Amino acid sequence: MTDVNALVQGILLGGLFALFACGLSLMFGVMEVINLAHGDVAVAAVYLAVVLIPHTHIPAIWIFVLVVPVFMVGGYFGQRLFLQRSLGSGPITTLLVTFGLSVVLENVLLQVFTANSQSLQIGSLVSGSVQVSSQLYLPYLSLIILGTALVALVGVQLFLSRTRTGRMVRAVADDREAAQLVGAGYRHLFGVAAALACGTVALAGLALGMYTSVAPSTGPSYLLYGFAAVVIGGLGSLWGTMVGGMILGVATTMGSLVDPDFGSMLPYLVFLAVLAVRPRGLFPKKAVL
Repeated sequence: MTDVNALVQGILLGGLFALFACGLSLMFGVMEVINLAHGDVAVAAVYLAVVLIPHTHIPAIWIFVLVVPVFMVGGYFGQRLFLQRSLGSGPITTLLVTFGLSVVLENVLLQVFTANSQSLQIGSLVSGSVQVSSQLYLPYLSLIILGTALVALVGVQLFLSRTRTGRMVRAVADDREAAQLVGAGYRHLFGVAAALACGTVALAGLALGMYTSVAPSTGPSYLLYGFAAVVIGGLGSLWGTMVGGMILGVATTMGSLVDPDFGSMLPYLVFLAVLAVRPRGLFPKKAVL
């Protein structure tokens, strides 16, 4: 029963990893950009929520209604002002730009909030759970995070497949030059993709802030989880990202049964194993579909 419990908890944890990976997968599928500031953006969302909650009196569980739109707007203009200029210079330049943004974000958070960790207080929800059997409990918060990841993935998928703007984003991802010939403004569409990516990573950051405490230096470790989920699932595949996140979550909980340190190491061993066998991931796609 212990193994079954670890498996279930790993699947639930995978929802958090998949939520982190959603924005990474979207940006790579559309712009072929790996955003090294992804984890730091998530942490910044937590600190913005910490500032807003006392002034707005909005419960922490609902603070996403303010934080996510702010980050979507920031993602759009951040892409237009910073990333767009580097896209034509090759992938190394974009990596350097996002690395610089990561360093700036982390140091700004350190200066403003110091190194003290912060969390979002959601009361009894953080410890409540559904009892399935005498040894299996499903935490409410983990279920909410998994549900949020599924809603985010379905929402992005529907946007890309059912809306005119979404179809244009996919067209630009498939063939930028051909899309421009039919009037698609790729700079604007790249901004839309960046806005969606920042919105999902803000959601992931808020979920993390409810799940555990975060500090200004927390971002890079969750960037690694998100990146590993994207690679395992397949670069540019949104649903592959969900599978990759769950594989990492199960590896974490199963490894922790052996030793807590092994639980931290096993996800990356799985990551390396998938790279060795299927370098393009389990469900590779040329573009986000």
